[in-house]
Amino acid sequence: MTFQGSGSINTDNVSASGGGGGGLGGGGGRIALGGGAGLILTIVALLFGVNPGNLMGSGSGSSTPAASQSALDKHISECTYEMANVGDEICRVVATKASLETVWKSIAPQYSAPKLHIFSGSVNTGGCGSATSATGPFYCPADETIYIDTSFYDDVLVGQLGGGNDALSQEYVIAHEYGHHIENITGVLNKGQRMGNNGSVRIELQADCLAGVWAHHADDGTADALLQPLTQQDIDQVGKTARSIGDDSIQGSNSNKEGWTHGSAAQRARWFGIGYQSGDPRRCDTFATNDL
Repeated sequence: MTFQGSGSINTDNVSASGGGGGGLGGGGGRIALGGGAGLILTIVALLFGVNPGNLMGSGSGSSTPAASQSALDKHISECTYEMANVGDEICRVVATKASLETVWKSIAPQYSAPKLHIFSGSVNTGGCGSATSATGPFYCPADETIYIDTSFYDDVLVGQLGGGNDALSQEYVIAHEYGHHIENITGVLNKGQRMGNNGSVRIELQADCLAGVWAHHADDGTADALLQPLTQQDIDQVGKTARSIGDDSIQGSNSNKEGWTHGSAAQRARWFGIGYQSGDPRRCDTFATNDL
């Protein structure tokens, strides 16, 4: 699967950093999802099997020399669709962002773009504390920014969780975080936080569905499509990746379902499929059904 188009990629609202320590442990930007411990970052931590305490660090994050940050900035500024299509993961993230922007601006009148921050090693966010590469990609509603260290793909998604290493699986991860931004705009995040773990599951499944909506519109079969036609193998790989980050996949099928925060493997794959098959964000209302 490759992007249509050629040449440079729009990098508006994209920033980078090479690393840093110093936790921002204040309360700003935290999304409580039950019991006072359910930060949006804690959700991500549980999803990717890391210690939630690592996300609100106390300054132990590694620091990367400024030269590394300059190199990362330069890399981003030079990204082309050709680079994304031959496997450059940083440029693939930037190209995915550009595709997501185009799709959501066309189908959601209330849409406003989030920011994207690509980092290496560790990062201090604008309202959700500090995070490391082990955190995995996450959305911080306090500063409306999606954060990612692309080493996550090989080190965690594939190496630890058994997800797919294909292009669409990587793009699905970014599209899922954009789904959280849509939920923030529409008030779903605030709604979900009042419902404890059940609300958390519905938030995550809705983000999966919204990722599917993006894929549907990016691959619409026209000459102006943002993605070249998706194959059944592409969709199967995304299903594999979605299943790999289900609560039962990570915690075990016999784990306490009351403690689940993301939904089962089957639910995650199913809701991506609902979004992809329909292309209709209205079909993603996980709060309006008891059949998750």
